[in-house]
Amino acid sequence: MPIYIALLRGVNVGGHKKVPMATLRDLLTAAGFQKVQTYIQSGNVIFQSTAEASELEKTIQNLILNHFGFEVSVILKTNKELQAILNNCPFSEEKKMESYFIMLNKIPDTSLVDEVAKIAYENEEVIIKKDALYFYSSTGYGRTKFNMNTSERKLKVVGTSRNYKTMVKLLSLSAEN
Repeated sequence: MPIYIALLRGVNVGGHKKVPMATLRDLLTAAGFQKVQTYIQSGNVIFQSTAEASELEKTIQNLILNHFGFEVSVILKTNKELQAILNNCPFSEEKKMESYFIMLNKIPDTSLVDEVAKIAYENEEVIIKKDALYFYSSTGYGRTKFNMNTSERKLKVVGTSRNYKTMVKLLSLSAEN
């Protein structure tokens, strides 16, 4: 049975869109998802299902909307897809370990990628490859001028960000035993 990683966007951040992970695990298990586990409070869910990925994204969105009363974007990846995003990081190994990986819900139009690529800030690097945006800042993420919401709007996509350590842990948790 396929293993999926659901990446929820913007839950449990700054007191907004609170989704207790234990409740989410119970909710998904009751809906028929198998071997449901979560990692940290930022909306990372690993599970098994025989349903199609696009169907699963909608199911998770609807379950959250019906139970918690708000909409959440969900991006679903397999271990292989998440590993490819990590492996395709264009930065040096040193920078890669300090980078953020923004998974996009689709591959943006090339002309839009070219426009976003023109936006540059000192000490920051943004590279878009397929359905991932790679971000590195030499001054740290908390001091950046980069704005994910602006990038999403300009690329006409939805994205959700994870740091290197979270990516590695999600890959470990979703590896087939």
